Amino acid sequence: MNMVFKGTGVAIVTPFDKHKQVDYPAIERLLNHIIKGGVEFVVAMGTTSEAVTLDESEKMEVLLHIIQVVNGQLPIVLGIGGNNTKHVIDSIQSIDLNQISGILSVAPYYNKPNQLGLYEHFSAIAKSCPRPIILYNVPGRTSSNMSAQTTLKLANEFENIVAVKEASGDFNQIMKIIQNRPAHFNVLSGDDALTLPMISVGAEGVISVVANAFPKEFSDMVRLALKGNFIDAGKLHYALLDIIEQLFADGNPAGIKKALSVLNILDENLRLPLVNVNEEVSEKLNTFIHQFID
Repeated sequence: MNMVFKGTGVAIVTPFDKHKQVDYPAIERLLNHIIKGGVEFVVAMGTTSEAVTLDESEKMEVLLHIIQVVNGQLPIVLGIGGNNTKHVIDSIQSIDLNQISGILSVAPYYNKPNQLGLYEHFSAIAKSCPRPIILYNVPGRTSSNMSAQTTLKLANEFENIVAVKEASGDFNQIMKIIQNRPAHFNVLSGDDALTLPMISVGAEGVISVVANAFPKEFSDMVRLALKGNFIDAGKLHYALLDIIEQLFADGNPAGIKKALSVLNILDENLRLPLVNVNEEVSEKLNTFIHQFID
C-alpha cells in the first residue's frame, strides 16, 4: 500500500440543475477548475457530495463521469461508509475500484457504536478492502467520537489504513494521534479553518470544502505550511477565513454551492432535505468572495 495522501484533497460537490437532476456539464467545469488549481487529490461521494440523496445508479454515473473527466490527472478517493458494516463491505466489493486510489470511510452514524464497535467496524472493512483506507472521524455529524486510542489501534494493526480525516476539533486528541501514529499513517484535517494549526502540530494536509471554490489559494496555503512557511501560509489562511466561516454558517454543502454560484461554476441547487443558505449568509458570501477575488 504505497499510496500516500497528503496536501490538499477536495471533497467535491454534486451539482444539480433547476430540476434537481445531476448537472454533468457542471461537474466537468468544477473538476477542471479544481485540477487547474493544483490540488493533490479529489474525493468523490463524500458528505459534501450529498451522496445520501443520490440513488445507486446516480452514484455510479457520477463516479464514472468524474473518472472520465479527471482522466488520471489526480488520484480519486471514493467515499464508502455507513452504519451497516456488511453493507459497506458489500459496496466495496461490488464496485470496480481499478481507477480508485483509496477509500474514505466515515465512522458509523446514528446507532452510536462504542469504541469496540468502531474498532470492529473498521477492522472488518480493512480486511475486505483492496485499496488504502482513510478513516473519517466527524462526531458533529455521527454523534460518536472515535478516540485517539481506537484510531491508533487501527492504524497499527492494518497497513491499508493509511490516514484519518480528523474533524473532531479536539486538538488534544489530534496531537495524541500525531504523536503516536505509525510511520505509514497520515493525519488530515477535516475542518478548513483548522487546517493551518493542525499542520503546525504535524498533520499532513486536508480534505477540504473551500478548495472546491479556491483550489489554488487553499492548496498553496497548505503547501507553504507543510514547508514550514507559516508567515505566508497565514496570509492566505486569514484571507480565506471569513469565507470559510460563512461556508458552514448555514449548512454544508449549501454554503460552498452558493460560493460556486458566485464564481459562475455551478448553480446552488440542492436536494431536500437540504435547502439554500439564508439571505444573510448569501449576502456575506457574495461580499467576501468579491472582496477576495477583486
